[in-house]
Amino acid sequence: MVLVMQQLPLVCLMLLLLCKDPGVGAQRFSLHQPQDNVLVAAGETLTLNCTVSGMAVVGAVKWLKGWGSENKTIYDYRTPSSFPRVIRAVRGSDTDLTIHIRNVQPEDTGTYYCVKFTKNDRGEDVLFQRGRGTEVSVQAKPSPLIVSGPEQRVRPGESVPFTCTTGGFFPKEIGVKWFKDNVPIRAQQPQITEWKDKTYNMSSTVMVTLQKNDVPSHVTCEVQHSTLLAPLRGSFQLSRVLRVPPTVEMRAEPSSVELNTTVTFTCLMKEFYPPNVSISWLENGKEMKVKNLSRLLELSRGLFQLRSWVAVQAMEEKNGSTIACVVVHDGQAPANYSAVLWITNVAHGDLILLGLGILLEKALFGGVLYYLIKRKKSKALEMLPYPVPPHSLAPRAWSQGMATASSDV
Repeated sequence: MVLVMQQLPLVCLMLLLLCKDPGVGAQRFSLHQPQDNVLVAAGETLTLNCTVSGMAVVGAVKWLKGWGSENKTIYDYRTPSSFPRVIRAVRGSDTDLTIHIRNVQPEDTGTYYCVKFTKNDRGEDVLFQRGRGTEVSVQAKPSPLIVSGPEQRVRPGESVPFTCTTGGFFPKEIGVKWFKDNVPIRAQQPQITEWKDKTYNMSSTVMVTLQKNDVPSHVTCEVQHSTLLAPLRGSFQLSRVLRVPPTVEMRAEPSSVELNTTVTFTCLMKEFYPPNVSISWLENGKEMKVKNLSRLLELSRGLFQLRSWVAVQAMEEKNGSTIACVVVHDGQAPANYSAVLWITNVAHGDLILLGLGILLEKALFGGVLYYLIKRKKSKALEMLPYPVPPHSLAPRAWSQGMATASSDV
């Protein structure tokens, strides 16, 4: 009994010291932040675990993103309404400090710390204990692909670049493939650059040589990323940049042109794209108002065909006239296709050569020939050798017409 009474002051002294010095009790305080790394998809909810145990210590509890001068308060248990995206996992708990961050985005990537503060002599918050930190990576899907091509149309045989871009993805690793009509084509290595808030952008380019039959074709960019359940695909229609100039044929019918007959000049435009084309007709450089146009015909592989024609009366004053078809395709420089109208049986003096040829074959040699020469004074007959056999002038030599075509492309 005496011994107990002697030790009582010592126990009271120890209790007194314990109550006056919070640091002694704080040695039993423990903060546990178990997660080292967390991977979460953008738009999902991030859970950060933190628990405490031991004796209570006066002071605030916060979640910080980053450490040092650039840290940012993510949640303060004293003012929860100031952080609308963050909620506590167990409300009102003194030991479970786990939080949920809703709708995380790539900019939420970083290292998070669960921190316990205490008060100094001036009543200020000072660090008491912190967790070891949880590194958070926010997986972000690539944005929809943008596939672009040349700004101007090009002719078949030219090699042109097509570019595929996407951005805002994490992690950095990404795969890119190119196809032309589902056939793989080789492309340059993609260029990957770091963007803001730990995300990345990608650009890939492929060179494609356009062909005449590429109107219905397309190039496709395919992107694979760890965040995607299926690859992203974006396409570009080659018809948007392809220009196929028309192949033009100039015709005149009938081929044998006689005086006062009608000859039809036809301009046939074949295998062209795009279909916008304008046609005009000229006679000796002057526009002809009477013209006809066929229905636009679509051929295989998306090309087009069009026919235009004009009728000309083969009058004597039109002999030697130039008939031109002027084609303007897709706003390009005009292409001129022309033919010359030759009329074979045009009158020379008082004679028509075609009639003369027939007469000579039927008439008696001698007196009739002499009579014609003397009466008509035909210069054409004066150039004939004398005597001339009746069969030497065949009607065909005078009656065949001719239309020649030329192109000034």
